Amino acid sequence: MTESATPDDGGSPEPDRPARPAEPSLARQALTAPNILSILRLAGVPLFLWLLLGPEEDGWALTVLVVSALSDWLDGKLARWLDQTSRLGQLLDPAADRLYIVATLVAFLVRDIVPWWVVAALLGRELVVGGCLLVLRRYGFAPPEVSYVGKGATFNLMYAFPLLLLMQGDSAVAEVARPLAYAFTIWGGALYLWSGALYVLQTVRAVSPRSRATAPG
Repeated sequence: MTESATPDDGGSPEPDRPARPAEPSLARQALTAPNILSILRLAGVPLFLWLLLGPEEDGWALTVLVVSALSDWLDGKLARWLDQTSRLGQLLDPAADRLYIVATLVAFLVRDIVPWWVVAALLGRELVVGGCLLVLRRYGFAPPEVSYVGKGATFNLMYAFPLLLLMQGDSAVAEVARPLAYAFTIWGGALYLWSGALYVLQTVRAVSPRSRATAPG
């Protein structure tokens, strides 16, 4: 990174640039419509877990999951329509997605809805990605933006989870839901692991000595 000239070294100082507007405080960011929706989504995680593991009210748990998926779509739309994109929102949205995925996998494992190796693979992916984020922070990098592969994985899993609930039992609805649940689970799981591999690749490239040596600054 080149330094601006100063009067002491004979150069002329750079002209004043207009200051960037200060980012609103976290409290003000939290009060925007999209971020309120994200906070409500986060608050729904313990309710969802209790419904699945306590009274086993699968219908109400399914309702919470569907409302969460709809609010996930809506908060992104509102952020763009109202020009209320914020740093807090960029953190809350993927955090809520990950919490719902982890909570659902744990509950499904306890209820014996999905096999343990599926849960182990997807939770292992979360641990690896979490380690990558810590490494990036250690080297001063911001978390990478969510990729289309990651968005596609979340989309598929958010369809798979309600269908996995619907397929429980011997009803006609369960018979229809079963192949769809398996299809979305397979595609969502594969994309989720692929997106995790991309996180690892981005992290290795960012912190490798060659990348840091050629980085500007």
